[in-house]
Amino acid sequence: MSLSLVIAEVLFALAFTYINGFHDTANSIATVVATKVLSPGQAVLLAAVTNLFGALMGTAVAATIASGLLNAGIVDMGPQLIICALSSAIIWNLVTWRLGLPSSSSHALIGALIGAALAVSGNRMDAVIWAQDGWFTGVGVVPKVILPMVYSPLGGFLIGLLLMGALYALLAWFAGRHGWLRRFGRTSFVNAFFGKAQIVSASAMGVAHGMNDAQKSMGIIALALAGGTAAHEFDHLPQWLGFLQITEDVHGAFIIPTWVKVVAALTMAAGTAGGGWRIIKTLGHKMVKLHPIHGFAAETSSAAVIFAASVFGMPVSTTHNVSASIMGVGAAKRFSAVRWTVVRRMIWAWVLTLPITAALAYVLIEATSFLK
Repeated sequence: MSLSLVIAEVLFALAFTYINGFHDTANSIATVVATKVLSPGQAVLLAAVTNLFGALMGTAVAATIASGLLNAGIVDMGPQLIICALSSAIIWNLVTWRLGLPSSSSHALIGALIGAALAVSGNRMDAVIWAQDGWFTGVGVVPKVILPMVYSPLGGFLIGLLLMGALYALLAWFAGRHGWLRRFGRTSFVNAFFGKAQIVSASAMGVAHGMNDAQKSMGIIALALAGGTAAHEFDHLPQWLGFLQITEDVHGAFIIPTWVKVVAALTMAAGTAGGGWRIIKTLGHKMVKLHPIHGFAAETSSAAVIFAASVFGMPVSTTHNVSASIMGVGAAKRFSAVRWTVVRRMIWAWVLTLPITAALAYVLIEATSFLK
């Protein structure tokens, strides 16, 4: 493997990160823009800062992507696998972005890695770590991806539903106890209070997104740099380029360099500024009509789920969790408040993401096999 191929892998990973920015980070700021608490420019700046902060908080998700899904003893983790997998995920992200569908960049990447691994290994099912050390608590695609794909958005929906219901009950009680609230206008007071509170919840959402989504790109870059290190591609570089080499800790896990974290987070922030409005429009306007109190509840619910998943190294979908939380918040108002036809289109995008990206990556591997 040449140094140029290692650099190509890193550039493809950053391209995926940029597209992830305007595809997925838009989800994390959709509600605060839709409720008019912040302008799109202010929301992008908030997302950039909080994403960077979150990206520097741990590497559990990056470790899952780098070494917890594919069997390195069977699969050739070379440039062909990584570039084809990233290309598949990028294509699917661009298609769903063009259609305004908030599908999952996380599942696009993971599906593509699975399809590429199967193709590279000659259809060996053990090329993928499906479940190791337990179906629920171990490592592998099932415990870290498939099961969280189901129960993380379900958790976001339920937390959003319960939190919004609790806020409605609290406001009704508070209005009954304090006549001045009626006198000054309950709606304007509530909007003003939760407009400020939503800045806090949006910040928490940005940090959570950085902890999870930015780390996926870090894991891919770590794979590329590890391949270059193992092939001794960096041995003869000038000393000032020594930062390209990557090492392992005592447990054999890759140590993610700080510069990788910073570059991944900044690239994602740049992508957010580049074109996230299509997804924001779907989440913030088409699915449910949002006010600041709804945005606060949705962001708090999804941030709580993503924080928990990040701690356990689960690469969950920000898209799924934000969308499910918005559904739960809307359903707390009344089920008819949710535009279920939009939800149906989104669910189809969720269901199709893994198999389509896996199939596309498989085809790309076969199509580029002559390059070996």
